[in-house]
Amino acid sequence: MEYICHYNSPLGGITLANDGASLIGLWFDGQKHFANGLHQQYEECDEMPVFEETKRWLDVYFSGKEPDFTPAIVLKTSGFRRRVWEILRTIPYGQTITYGDIARVIAREKGLKTMSAQAVGGAVGHNPISLIIPCHRVVGANGSLTGYAGGMDRKEWLLRMEQNNRIFH
Repeated sequence: MEYICHYNSPLGGITLANDGASLIGLWFDGQKHFANGLHQQYEECDEMPVFEETKRWLDVYFSGKEPDFTPAIVLKTSGFRRRVWEILRTIPYGQTITYGDIARVIAREKGLKTMSAQAVGGAVGHNPISLIIPCHRVVGANGSLTGYAGGMDRKEWLLRMEQNNRIFH
């Protein structure tokens, strides 16, 4: 069985999903690919340890601090997407990386000359656990803000919050 609950953030509603033990989804309400992978039958339930821990993580994050813990996460996906999402998790708070940078890492790992930045972009865009897997920290080749399933206004707000708070820590 899968479960969902809701969280009110400064950027609007967020829906959380878990499989009974681990977080499997965290989406801004109405975002592109919302609830992608979530079964059609689920129960609403706020009082579960993984939801309580995730809400605590979100409270710390939206207070402008970098959380020093991560809720249990399960990623149900292909090997390629999993590797892209693992790379996203290594991007430091308040910093960014380009789609091309990620493509170069994967190409090197696979012994390839090149890897498609567009393929990386597709994987980034389908990230089911926003914020905790920080897809908002991926930018275009020239540092431009490109694509974000949660919306460009949110991406800009998140990056500004992280960069401003990183300066003062």
